[in-house]
Amino acid sequence: MSSTATPTLRRTPLFERHVATGAKLVEFAGWEMPVQYQGVREEHLAVREACGIFDVSHMGEIETSGPGALALLQRLLSNDVSKILPGGAQYSVLCREDGGVLDDLFTYRLDAERYLTVTNASNHVQDLAWFNAQAMDVPDVQVSDRIDDWAMLAVQGPLAREIVQAISDTPLPPRMTAAAGRLAGAEVLVCGTGYTGEDGVELLCSPQDAPALWQELVRRGAVPAGLGARDTLRLEVCFHLYGNDLSVERGPIEAGLGWCCKEDTGFIGADAVRAVRASGPAEKLVAFMIEGPGIARQGNPVLGGGEVTSGTLSPCLGVGIGLAYVPTARAATGTHLDIDVRGKMRRAVVKDKPLYRKGS
Repeated sequence: MSSTATPTLRRTPLFERHVATGAKLVEFAGWEMPVQYQGVREEHLAVREACGIFDVSHMGEIETSGPGALALLQRLLSNDVSKILPGGAQYSVLCREDGGVLDDLFTYRLDAERYLTVTNASNHVQDLAWFNAQAMDVPDVQVSDRIDDWAMLAVQGPLAREIVQAISDTPLPPRMTAAAGRLAGAEVLVCGTGYTGEDGVELLCSPQDAPALWQELVRRGAVPAGLGARDTLRLEVCFHLYGNDLSVERGPIEAGLGWCCKEDTGFIGADAVRAVRASGPAEKLVAFMIEGPGIARQGNPVLGGGEVTSGTLSPCLGVGIGLAYVPTARAATGTHLDIDVRGKMRRAVVKDKPLYRKGS
């Protein structure tokens, strides 16, 4: 008789806070994470209308430093890393030689020769191995795993900056920049980035400081929000989720991420990406709305070719929305799609991105 041991799920430094708040906890990328507290819709609307706070400490961090740091990152990342000024932030994708996407990443330039790259939780181990493998061919560079050194809180919404500024001893950095500061006495890297379509900041701090910082921000009005609301928020504004809308099977041009690919830098996969850009992709990732009732989900086939990669009920728009790869000839705005949702046909229409805009 044999048995298979259940792997132990990792917990963030805020786990006890989530339990005390009554969060529903689920497994996500090897972590025990809150999917919701009071409810996905309520948390979603709190972010759109006021301020929500997310525990994203499951995300990974890789530090690249030394005189060779820029050369390594130019080889690894699709964007032009030389354009990041100290204190700047940049979005990019990590590609294989064939152009398949290994991950999508944010990189912050901490100082002249030191960068911090945030990875998706499910990809951190493989990303770190990829960084280390490529670093073997680049002199004077050090790659360090920093996942255990940082906790990460995302404070998002129209009131987010006001709430965070009230406990900061310096002005918060503008969008797409980062700066060190003290928040409620804790040393924090404040980043003007986020994953909701709202303004706000992401806060990287030491794990031991995270619970008190979380509690103070909640006390001042930030509403705890879980992975459920994080997914509906990002989908309304058509932000990609790795494993759904991005994968090694497809490249960044198909995904609509050609804007963050600068092939002339010579990043790994640049030739493949250049070829697809020149010839045009066979398929494109489109946003859609369901006409009538129903919600499409990941994996639902699109008749005539293609498949849904993400789908949900939009709390703000009140209809089923999603992202799908379809043949390029059927990717134009206004094109009607028929989606097979568990044997029932649902009519959808291709829409411009983002699906949700302020005031809509």
